[in-house]
Amino acid sequence: MTSIVWADGLVKRYDRTLAVAGVDLDVAEGEIFGLVGPNGAGKTTTLRILATLLEPTAGDAEIAGWSVRRNPNDVRRVLGFMPDVFGVYDDMRVWEYLDFFARCYGLPAATRKRVIGDLLELVDLADKRNSYVQGLSRGMQQRLCLAHALVHDPKVLLLDEPASGLDPRARVELRELLRELRTMGKTIVISSHILPELEELCTSVAIVDRGRVLASGRIADIEQRLRVGAVLRVRVLAEGEALETARDWFAGQPDVAASAILPDGTIELGFRGDEAGTAGLLRAAVAADIAIASFARAASDLEELFLQVTGQDDPAASMAPVAPGSEVAA
Repeated sequence: MTSIVWADGLVKRYDRTLAVAGVDLDVAEGEIFGLVGPNGAGKTTTLRILATLLEPTAGDAEIAGWSVRRNPNDVRRVLGFMPDVFGVYDDMRVWEYLDFFARCYGLPAATRKRVIGDLLELVDLADKRNSYVQGLSRGMQQRLCLAHALVHDPKVLLLDEPASGLDPRARVELRELLRELRTMGKTIVISSHILPELEELCTSVAIVDRGRVLASGRIADIEQRLRVGAVLRVRVLAEGEALETARDWFAGQPDVAASAILPDGTIELGFRGDEAGTAGLLRAAVAADIAIASFARAASDLEELFLQVTGQDDPAASMAPVAPGSEVAA
């Protein structure tokens, strides 16, 4: 797949504070790519560099082939940016708000009218067209600001914590809207510390901490690189002693390192084999007349992978040292 967002060795330093410490990114066209990390990890600074709002101290990045350092105006033509803290103008109606930004991008009057109508339909604010911006709910203002970022039909969207402060219903609506934008051909880079939100939404992620990318790729690929073997969960049609017998059978098989019966009756196995070994274990269990109701590999969630990559129990475990006297900030 063609890369549309690329960064190589991005560094941003403020005096003695190192906010971004050599970030590399490679985002394919059409992806929803998540920047995952805690507050202060450097996500916002990275997005502001990509949006040409900050110049990096070192390194470079490209959006749709344009360098953020050498071609910032060209980048802005193909990019839409929604910051974590956005401003809306009081005493301005919804359509006027979008018309103002459409004028800034040089859209002619006839085009502005059509684009504003289409965007309000897209973000489900058509019935609020003549409402005042300050009278909208937080979720509606969030969708309006997303429409503002789309007014010039950019190829790439950078969204910084777009779900922050939204109620559960508004988060679901935002998630569905972003999926729809992807079907329209947009590439979306989204940052968040709400890991379950990104896990449901993103095609790929980069795990960021202390200004560095510690792991990136599809969640399944990151898990595969981190884990030796897998955790298998097996449900059998058995109870009591029969369930214990089934567990004992699995425990005696090659490459089964550990076994346990969970409170719901599921047998959990620590398995050192590969996918072919997993298939062989299932065939052997069926041949041994064990009544298998379900047999599946337990997938890691994004939060588990984040804790594993960042070494949450020992924050310094997986990090290269920062220069003396420096500290990392958002």
